[in-house]
Amino acid sequence: MSTDAETNSSLGDRRTFHVVDYVIFSVTLAVSAGIGLYLAIRDKSEKSTKEYLLAGRKMTVLPVSLSLLSSFVSAITILGTPSEIYVFGTMYVWFGATYLTSLAFAAHLYIPVFYRLGVTSAYEYLEKRFNKLIRTVCSTAYCAQTVLLMAIVLYAPSLALNAVTDLSLWGTVSAVAVVCTLYTMLGGMKAVLWTDTFQVGVMFLGLITILIKGSIDLGGFHKAWDIAAQRGRIYFTDFSGDPTIRHSFWALVVGGTFTSLSIYGTNQSQVQRSLTLPTLKKSKIAIWLNLPLKFLLVNLCVLVGILMFAYYADCDPLTLKVAKARDQVLPLFVMDLLGDVPGIPGLFVAVLFSGALSTLSSGLNSMSAVIIQDIVRPFISKNISESNALILAKVLAAVLGVVCLGLSYVASLLGGVLQAAITLDGVVGGSLLGVFTLGMVFPWANSFGAFAGLLASVTFLLWISVGARVHKPPIRRPPLPRSIAQCNLSASILHNLTSSTLATTTTGVIPPLNVTAAMETSGGSLDALYSISYMYYGLMAVIIVCVVGMIVSLITGPADPSTLDARLMCPFFDVYFPCLPQKIRRSLRCGVNYNEMADGKAKDAVFYTDQWGEKVTAFDEETHL
Repeated sequence: MSTDAETNSSLGDRRTFHVVDYVIFSVTLAVSAGIGLYLAIRDKSEKSTKEYLLAGRKMTVLPVSLSLLSSFVSAITILGTPSEIYVFGTMYVWFGATYLTSLAFAAHLYIPVFYRLGVTSAYEYLEKRFNKLIRTVCSTAYCAQTVLLMAIVLYAPSLALNAVTDLSLWGTVSAVAVVCTLYTMLGGMKAVLWTDTFQVGVMFLGLITILIKGSIDLGGFHKAWDIAAQRGRIYFTDFSGDPTIRHSFWALVVGGTFTSLSIYGTNQSQVQRSLTLPTLKKSKIAIWLNLPLKFLLVNLCVLVGILMFAYYADCDPLTLKVAKARDQVLPLFVMDLLGDVPGIPGLFVAVLFSGALSTLSSGLNSMSAVIIQDIVRPFISKNISESNALILAKVLAAVLGVVCLGLSYVASLLGGVLQAAITLDGVVGGSLLGVFTLGMVFPWANSFGAFAGLLASVTFLLWISVGARVHKPPIRRPPLPRSIAQCNLSASILHNLTSSTLATTTTGVIPPLNVTAAMETSGGSLDALYSISYMYYGLMAVIIVCVVGMIVSLITGPADPSTLDARLMCPFFDVYFPCLPQKIRRSLRCGVNYNEMADGKAKDAVFYTDQWGEKVTAFDEETHL
């Protein structure tokens, strides 16, 4: 237990893997690469980008659902969530409430529009709704966002492995990048989906194993919970409406909903997976299956974070500089508590790399699709043959893998991986979500409004996010207190500590919870602006795009709703409020003519012919027009 000096006497001792650890870790990488190689050999006769990028639209629900889950429950989540609990407490648990609302909007508002249009890239919608410029700008922004996110994802687990073994950090980064690029390039979307299925199984197995074994060694999870509660970590009641509170209930639930929605609703990686299923109904089922699975996986990470704090409650490795960043605390915990059990460290590292590989492969495949569909076909070679497009897709996957490897060095400078990733999603992903929302919900919006809204949103959010990192305004909910009162400190560790640090952290007195009361900021309005919680970035992005977009559209001449292709719009009130009287719902369609869609449903009409010449019926049977 954390109060036993002997338990912590080995804190930070460099441990190495047992043979079985290397076997488990190596098998994880080998199976992932093997799936890609097997599918490449099995499907070598396939010459279509439809097969490579969309798995022929013939996938089944379970692997697609698991792939949707694993793509964004990565090493960022597995490392970042426990460290968030360790440093700031359990308020982050409220983020789980965002899954219900974000998945509901994704499944019934955004994905049906993409599916009915028969697109490969989500940004094809933007050209149909606005113009080619909006499509190109947004697809380019997506690629920039994704390559930076992938760099973070690639660096994070390699940092963890470096913390617990003597392997080279950058050698490990390179090895993981090569394995992931190899199976994504060879096997395409099918390889991504099936490796994701395998990898999410590894993640669940590893987290449950660590949770059970850690609970046993600490004398039961209830003891860990009690220690965390006594030290103020168990805390769910910050209902402050102050937007500068980093993780209040409203920041997590309201702001976080738009961050999650930018991922599940309009992110190309997720849209592309949803389009691999043969019917819209199955796409919706795959999305909804994510709700219990993601809630379970993220909360497993939360519980592991509570165990981690209980173990280090009186011997904080961050204060001692044993862990140089908070994202290293979890791997240190696994090695300190469970490192003597052969197989557990290897399984833990396999969990991290499974999360990283799934996100990396998703990003490589989706960016290949975007570059081919949104850049090559419209601007470079409109009539590119399928065989050449297929070769290009594989080359792009390889090149993008190399680019992500180079940018992983930038990721090493970003601090906490969880906040860095969510900030990136909020700034870019939230702005892109705003453009899609403007197009699907507001029939009067035009291309001038879409461009102005996007520009205003990205400019403003980049300003305050960069300003927050550079200016570093006072934190209104600072990290909770930590202690080193029960440590057996070696001479080397003592050498790294200042006298003031020792004086404030070795007293053993833990301040009460009210130490987290709001701190007064200084420096005027800019400090207040820079202090806005990063969880609100996605919400602010959507509001800015829609408000600026509608104002500019009205000034420059609004679009005529009656002339719009109804497939480009979402009948919001018909979908989410079907019990309203029909006359009211008709008036709430804002002049968009959905009659053709309704007539088509009655005739079981074909709504589109995809780019490969195949007819697809994709009407949403749950929408009653």
